[in-house]
Amino acid sequence: MQSKTIDHEALKHYKPIDCKHFIDGVFVDSDSDRVIQNMNPATEEVIGSIAIGGESEVDRAVKAAKRALTGPWKDLSAFERSGMLRRIGDEILKRKEELAFIEATDTGKPYSLALEMDITRAAHNFYFFADYLTSMGTESYQQDQKALHYAIRRPVGVVGMINPWNLPLLLLTWKLAPCLAAGSTAVMKPSEWTPMTATLLAEICKEAGVPNGVVNLVHGFGADSAGEAITKHPEVDAVTFTGDTKTGTAIMKAAAPSLKKVSFELGGKNPNIIFADSDLDEVIDTTLKSSFLNQGQVCLAGSRIYVESTVYDTFLEKFVARTEELNVGNPFDPDADMGSLVSREHYEHVLGYIHLAKEEGGTIVTGGAELPSSVEKGCYVKPTIITGLSQTARCVQEEIFGPVVTVIPFETEDEVIEYANDTKYGLGTTIWTNDLRRAHRVAHQIEAGIIWVNTWYLRDLRTPFGGMKGSGVGREGGAHSFDFYSELSNVTIKL
Repeated sequence: MQSKTIDHEALKHYKPIDCKHFIDGVFVDSDSDRVIQNMNPATEEVIGSIAIGGESEVDRAVKAAKRALTGPWKDLSAFERSGMLRRIGDEILKRKEELAFIEATDTGKPYSLALEMDITRAAHNFYFFADYLTSMGTESYQQDQKALHYAIRRPVGVVGMINPWNLPLLLLTWKLAPCLAAGSTAVMKPSEWTPMTATLLAEICKEAGVPNGVVNLVHGFGADSAGEAITKHPEVDAVTFTGDTKTGTAIMKAAAPSLKKVSFELGGKNPNIIFADSDLDEVIDTTLKSSFLNQGQVCLAGSRIYVESTVYDTFLEKFVARTEELNVGNPFDPDADMGSLVSREHYEHVLGYIHLAKEEGGTIVTGGAELPSSVEKGCYVKPTIITGLSQTARCVQEEIFGPVVTVIPFETEDEVIEYANDTKYGLGTTIWTNDLRRAHRVAHQIEAGIIWVNTWYLRDLRTPFGGMKGSGVGREGGAHSFDFYSELSNVTIKL
């Protein structure tokens, strides 16, 4: 991998921040004054404190968001809201080095990755919905000469946003930007493992002129804490969540009594299908990313690699060699392709699956837990490739969410389609082939919400994004996001 230049002298200006709640335009402590320590997973050092909220803080935030729906926010035109979203994007880019520093410190991911992917995409999310807001319309139908039917769109109301730790700013802006574009208001809860960029985002929204109460932030845990309080609050009209399938099930149960709208992007155990007629060098370049980007902590990671048997040995040899060239190290090392996992708890979770793979009869071809020579401690796992496992092995069926992939050979097209669909998940799939008919034929049989052919992670923000089966409920992107963050009413005029 090509090393990148990092201006360490410039980064000295930035420091980790203590994280308070943001309610009705003001940063506040918890009502109970409860705080926990925030840890840097790359060094396992305390870098600050996090205020921990619950029912009382969430109630205050929801009431502020409810009031804001009828305040100055309601009177803004679509073009005025669009301009506000664009100002938020501008401010994110003005502060991109600071935000990337904070993100890398909080998550353990390489600073260069945070700068190039997370922060840039966060700003683009606001730019995209700023433009989309002013260009979309609604339906209208004329029923002969008897009636005219047309739809009007209004904000859904107060939206609870429960965010994951792997792409904290990117995924939070993917929710907040369309929420504000639709004229709704937000109560955000970031992961307690990665709270800092959400806190800065609240500050950025205020600086961009977002009215008080429109954007609120409550830190805390999930069950019996801020997360559960958001999902149960009777004045929260919709809940959007990105995270694991088990938590999504609990949120749906908590939201059911008040019939809240829900949108879930959940877990994945995504197949990466490689046919013999594909360009293996191109395949391996992309498969390195789909396997190990962000330390494999990506819901769309292609963690189940299926290779046609005639090229299996060649692929494995090349893939292992390229994987062993990846540098694992401190997030602020310009030569680091991968940083640390997000926490000691998650490190133990991933390591447990590597041990399990051996018990299940697998072979660890390369990788495992090993501290890079450049660091003294931290939650580091080398990119890991496992072979020799059956389709029914837990390491093949269960989401590991780390830099761990399994490689399994297949003989026929029908066999690999059966393998690919043999999972409780249905988020993403990559198909590698130069046979156009096969590409269409296989894609139409794959049970996944997102299917790539000869690429991975290539996104157009207008397209539907989401999963089926245990990977989610609903779709995001373009009109699909607006449908969630707003309500449609049909008006019929008799002619």
